Amino acid sequence: MGDIMLNNLRSYILEDKFKITILTDRIDIVNYSEIDHFDDTKIIVRFQNGLVIIKGEDLTISKLLNDELLILGKIKNIEFQ
Repeated sequence: MGDIMLNNLRSYILEDKFKITILTDRIDIVNYSEIDHFDDTKIIVRFQNGLVIIKGEDLTISKLLNDELLILGKIKNIEFQ
């Protein structure tokens, strides 16, 4: 049983697929490529297969890491291209 838990933990830590978690007032993005545009009403994030365009009010990036970013604010629209 310990080996299964260790393998699951290893898979979680070493995850390299794009993932987006959308909540009411925040969006967590993991494994993005770059931020193409950022202001308080629109954020454009590039990932391996396209773009995510987030529109809203008072948008801020509260966590910015090499592979993860957390966007806070009043989210009005999310578009994938």
